[in-house]
Amino acid sequence: MVAAAYLARTGRRVQVLERLDHVGGAAVSAHAFDGVDARLSRYSYLVSLLPRRILDDLGARIRLVKRRYSSYTPDPATGGHTGLLIGPTSTFNAIGAAGDEAGFTDFYRRFRTVTERVWPTLTTPLMTREQVRRHVLAGGDADTWQAVTEAPIGHAITAAARSDLVRGVMATDALIGTLARTDDPSLVQNVCFLYHLLGGGTGGWDVPVGGMGAVSGALAAAAAGFGAEITTGAEVTTVTPDGELTYRANGREHRVGARFVLANVTPAVLAGLLDEPAPSSMPGCQVKVNLMLRRLPKLRDTTVTAEQAFGGTFHVNETLRQLDAAHDRAADGEVPQPLPCEIYCHSLTDPTILSDELRAVGAQTLTVFGLHTPHSLPADGDDERIRNTLTSAALTSLNSVLAEPIQDVVMEDAAGRLCIETKTTTDLEHSLNMTGGNIFHGGLQWPFAEADEPLDTAAQRWGVATRHPRIMLCGSGSRRGGGVSGIGGHNAAMAVLDSSA
Repeated sequence: MVAAAYLARTGRRVQVLERLDHVGGAAVSAHAFDGVDARLSRYSYLVSLLPRRILDDLGARIRLVKRRYSSYTPDPATGGHTGLLIGPTSTFNAIGAAGDEAGFTDFYRRFRTVTERVWPTLTTPLMTREQVRRHVLAGGDADTWQAVTEAPIGHAITAAARSDLVRGVMATDALIGTLARTDDPSLVQNVCFLYHLLGGGTGGWDVPVGGMGAVSGALAAAAAGFGAEITTGAEVTTVTPDGELTYRANGREHRVGARFVLANVTPAVLAGLLDEPAPSSMPGCQVKVNLMLRRLPKLRDTTVTAEQAFGGTFHVNETLRQLDAAHDRAADGEVPQPLPCEIYCHSLTDPTILSDELRAVGAQTLTVFGLHTPHSLPADGDDERIRNTLTSAALTSLNSVLAEPIQDVVMEDAAGRLCIETKTTTDLEHSLNMTGGNIFHGGLQWPFAEADEPLDTAAQRWGVATRHPRIMLCGSGSRRGGGVSGIGGHNAAMAVLDSSA
């Protein structure tokens, strides 16, 4: 949508071909439960990496709201009877970690000196690693740059805090959607960590008012307003290096040609359309469980309210030791016990996704995001069994720190079924064509070029190149794509305009 809007704005003739019957991909809202008037962000759920510049350029009316609290983490050592609340007031002393508060605060202050300098570069031509390093050091320090890009991020985390729980809260930013330990020498976790702290230069993750569908809808409206033609229900079946492609729509096959083809699919899917060998990619490693609640559940920790605890990110069984153990078990193809989880309550910050009736009775939505789940399980091939296994693991983990089972406060739909919807990596692969269910389209990359990478063409300079000059990536598979950002689309559009100059 972003690429289409930018190019249509310049007078280019743009056609968008969308396989599904609606635009938005993973950034959509849906009435997930029969007879329940709530618009849930079915797949993606928070926004951080979408630059304000893109919204201003395109005139897209998208409202993002900050959450009141940063996070709450029940202490698994006490069964959730104590916990760490981080927000306007923080409770490090409640978990015996008062001495870590200064180190925790300084940790994020130091890394902000890196992210504030790197963030504006994501919508400019690629800089090299050395150029970015020099740019960062003009406003930061060499030790922090090295901690981000040269040593496993776990080293900096363990140096900053002594509490295993505090370390875990810090480590999750490096592990969401990435199967790795914080001490992995490959540094894939460092790349994930950088992106999670990059948004706006501050790393804030905001709630989109109206749900994720409001984001996609506003961008689609911008693209259409500039003259882009959007065709849904159009499944592309082949692409040639010369910019010709075929697609099926309304029971017929169509053939079109273009000077440039911008692909918002995974690199592996694009290779299949080009009839080329697929590049290697990492499978996904997460599960998402959407819930509709009659009310928020009761906590074992009586010093915080449910509104405080669920007003930010609710961490469950995510101490550093638990995260490492979960990784090792997932790497062996087993579901971690307990499953590390992060919980979000969209409706506390944005009640507009609920009907007046649901708001009046205190209903709330809840998203449980489980980390370190293996893409392949012993029940491989039985999708429903896998879904049930992961649902049970996520809810069991959450229940381990609640004063009542979460199932006791889950609403029923019109047919009397519990309002629980689970999306596994297999579901993402089947419904959204995400290879291996990887939410980053195969794996995040550093947002800069290495010294030996060619930057000769406009597509290479903007980080959207494929093997073919007329075909570019415009989504999460591009060099600085990933998340609900629009950055891949912006950069692909800029590459087209530079190539046409």
